[in-house]
Amino acid sequence: MPITAKDILYEDNHLIAINKRAGDIVQVDETGDEPLEEKVKKYLVATYNKPNTAFLGVVHRLDRPVSGVILFAKTSKALERMNAQFKNREVKKTYWAIVRKKPALHSGTLVHWLVKNPQKNVVTPYEKEVPGSQRAELSYRLIGELGGYYLIEVDPLTGRSHQIRVQLSTLGCPIVGDNKYGYPRGSRKGSICLHARRLQFNHPVKKEPVNIFARLPVDGFWERFEDF
Repeated sequence: MPITAKDILYEDNHLIAINKRAGDIVQVDETGDEPLEEKVKKYLVATYNKPNTAFLGVVHRLDRPVSGVILFAKTSKALERMNAQFKNREVKKTYWAIVRKKPALHSGTLVHWLVKNPQKNVVTPYEKEVPGSQRAELSYRLIGELGGYYLIEVDPLTGRSHQIRVQLSTLGCPIVGDNKYGYPRGSRKGSICLHARRLQFNHPVKKEPVNIFARLPVDGFWERFEDF
């Protein structure tokens, strides 16, 4: 499905932010499916009547089954400066996750060391540092309950692959639909109930604070949590 104006959360001469649909891949992979990166380029070419293609830099990534705000750079200067902000942990990321089991503590901080198996695309958490591991830290808090489902807000300090998914699973709270990390069944839509809700940073050129907020998916389930 192509990108349209309704998918755009923020845009100026330097940046464009999209409300990513669950199931979209950010960059090309072995599936051969058209990546979000290419869809956004096509949108820019069509919208601004560019002759061939448009510059677009991938600033960060979201897992394929995850929805929500994702940021791209429209200039090389913005890309370089946003990469530095992410690397220096100057960007605040906030996610919403839906789980079936209420966490024992309503809020807390989780620290693990993660090892990724690239062949299986699975991450294993450890309580202590092990060879090849990367430190992962996040804070979480329970913000609502609806019909036996619990809404958790997550602020990751680090940006490791599958971090939120595997760390919430260590609490005994796997994300709804995420059968890779302990939920009993997967989603027929190829999605999990993890949504990148907010992205906050300083504009790479204007030096002004930017706060990008992504609406929840309209799928008959997620939107019931919009008012929390």
